[in-house]
Amino acid sequence: MSKYIDLPMCGLEEPLSETERALQDTVHRFAVEVMRPASAKIDQLSAEEVIAPGSELWEVLEKSKDLGIDLIELHELEPLEGARLLCIAIEELSWGCPGLAGAILVTFFPTMYSLLAGNMEMAKYCNGRLGCWGITEPDHGSDMLDSGGEMASAEGGYGRPNCVARIEGDKVIINGQKSAWVSGASYAEVCVLYTRLEQDTDSGITIIVDLDSDGVSKGKPLEKMGLRGLNQGEIFFDNVEVPISHIIANPDEYDDFVTATLTEANPHVAGMVMGAARAAYEYALAYAHERKAGGVPLVQHQHVRYRLFHMFRKVEMARALLHRVTTYNATASQPALHASTAAKVGVTQIAFEVANEALQMFGGNGMTKEYPMEKLVRDTRACLIADGCNEVLAIKGGTQLVNPDLL
Repeated sequence: MSKYIDLPMCGLEEPLSETERALQDTVHRFAVEVMRPASAKIDQLSAEEVIAPGSELWEVLEKSKDLGIDLIELHELEPLEGARLLCIAIEELSWGCPGLAGAILVTFFPTMYSLLAGNMEMAKYCNGRLGCWGITEPDHGSDMLDSGGEMASAEGGYGRPNCVARIEGDKVIINGQKSAWVSGASYAEVCVLYTRLEQDTDSGITIIVDLDSDGVSKGKPLEKMGLRGLNQGEIFFDNVEVPISHIIANPDEYDDFVTATLTEANPHVAGMVMGAARAAYEYALAYAHERKAGGVPLVQHQHVRYRLFHMFRKVEMARALLHRVTTYNATASQPALHASTAAKVGVTQIAFEVANEALQMFGGNGMTKEYPMEKLVRDTRACLIADGCNEVLAIKGGTQLVNPDLL
């Protein structure tokens, strides 16, 4: 008698509600029917071809609108209910393709961060439009996540920003550039921009910028190793005028808002690879039943079972951490940055380990583009750096553990 237990898509997670199950089924079907076929084609294209008219990217983005994921509607739910629904949806999207999952999610960021700032007017202004998040700069990568300077060396400073804003009466004037790592930059219609002030570079603002404004230009899309379905590129600002009413975080709120943004964003990056880790494990498990070595299926070998078990264990650990952090931050009076950082660092590291182990199980086949494994390794590897490299985030999270009362 078989002892095999067919677990649901969410593994050892507690039973989903009717609403959660319906959303999971809808997004999973979209991942199977739309994302995976498109992903295989998009991964072979140049960065310019990915965003060209006729690219499968546009079909993915257009059809994703039918998934029923509306951040304003989710915001109106109880915090935990909305957070769980988004977490479940992101896992299924990333199961389909981490890069395309990122392309879909980044369009929500101006709306998401407007809601985080409590600015419903700007949230409605951005909702339904292609969006991007402009924070990283050519000379200041992960440094931009450290607005309070907790990680800065005592012997040095971060130097002059590459992008600055000047407040003049009822408008904001923006000059400079954001680096080539702005996700969705090449086609975004609106940007949630994090920038320092020209007159006081220790202060900053967060502002919603229409990217069809005079003075906005864009660089070439970035060619990169992984997450090739996620367009990234530079944005340049030359005396760009924006209404002061578009500010969602003022100078006296900026440092705290960067922290709040990072606390919100980290679990979403973790979600971007949570589904990828599950996909890698599922591919390896299926392949181990099909491929023979020594005259029997791979899964009949003890060491293969050993390796599969540890992949399963890691996937479940990653999801448990991600959901635990999501639950805590959705219900706590003060969401914990080090908790969300633990999710991002922990889940992305596990996802890369699982994808790498799964490729190894495929042997030489795993190195070819006829199988999905080498792409999953590239995608999960990229997420160890995306939205702040894990080493810097760990230091940033560690600063939250210092209790001045004990010093």
